[in-house]
Amino acid sequence: MIPYRDENETQRRAIVTGAIIGLNILSWLVLQGAGADLPLAKSVCNLGLIPGELTGLLPPGRGFPMGQDTVCLTDPGRQYSHLVTSMFLHGGWMHLIGNMWFLWIFGNNIEDSMGRLRFIGFYLITGLAAAMGQVIANPDSIVPMVGASGAISGVMGAYLVLYPRVKVYTLVPIFIFFTSIALPAWAMLGYWFVIQLVSGLYSANETGGVAFWAHIGGFIAGVALIKFFTRDEYVRAHRANRWRPQRLLRDW
Repeated sequence: MIPYRDENETQRRAIVTGAIIGLNILSWLVLQGAGADLPLAKSVCNLGLIPGELTGLLPPGRGFPMGQDTVCLTDPGRQYSHLVTSMFLHGGWMHLIGNMWFLWIFGNNIEDSMGRLRFIGFYLITGLAAAMGQVIANPDSIVPMVGASGAISGVMGAYLVLYPRVKVYTLVPIFIFFTSIALPAWAMLGYWFVIQLVSGLYSANETGGVAFWAHIGGFIAGVALIKFFTRDEYVRAHRANRWRPQRLLRDW
């Protein structure tokens, strides 16, 4: 299912959400060479998060093949900074576009609910929680992790808590065609989470691909932390008017 819009108006321009999207695009173009083989491999190796490197379970100099005649070697030290840098890198055009699309659909309302500075903190914290979820699931993995999807999963978890009944318009594949249906957020996001959980439980030894446990960890963190970041006045209005969340901040 591919969401393409919701019925949730915002009362403020989503400046931080737009800035995060811009930063991801800039990183993709400048640091990752818009997907050119060598810049992409270097950025993922040098700035991506390698779980076994962070946990210290991999010795320095351990190699991971990243393409023809290209090998990523683990560095000495735990590279804590890669917990953050990995959140602004991607593995391909579709990876970038998909993540930024989901961030724009759901992030603008979450930024609206908590304000810009709180949203920055929330985004980074849920991104860190997502990374740790994948590290805990695969502590000795040598596969570099990159992508904003863990932090965006946190945004989606927060959206589920705040706007469970808001309609999300979604494209659903039927054979070779797509049809549009309107689903309540709880159905669309609940389905997405179940897919991540099942995929995480049944994925065998990690060899690359989707970091399902990062998605799960980020989503759970978003659900758990949203009440600590949402503005008090917004929570009061939300409780009093749960069926029309798009109108909650109109007078503020």
